[in-house]
Amino acid sequence: QVQLVESGGGLVQPGGSLRLSCAASGRIFSPNTMGWYRQAPGKQRELVASITTGIRTNYADSVKGRFTISRDNAKNTVYLQMHSLKPEDTAVYYCNTKSIYEDYWGQGIQVTVSS
Repeated sequence: QVQLVESGGGLVQPGGSLRLSCAASGRIFSPNTMGWYRQAPGKQRELVASITTGIRTNYADSVKGRFTISRDNAKNTVYLQMHSLKPEDTAVYYCNTKSIYEDYWGQGIQVTVSS
């Protein structure tokens, strides 16, 4: 069974930065896509960014130019570097990994952008 463990969330002021990490334990089928989603109160979960095994990336329009997703395939770890954070980035962020056979989610981590 694969487990995804997120870390790096917390409280940050507007304009600040945070780096989220998600480490996957267990064996993950490859090729796969790892990604970050977020869900704000009263809103649907949305894709923030994703990255394939071949390092092809995709970003939500709202985070382009501010967030960068990366991965370390040897460590089965995905990162989300977030800059110029805005209050509207406040949400629970979820890590996800999916392949043609599997779809796993982390437990979620809170990111709060507030002064």
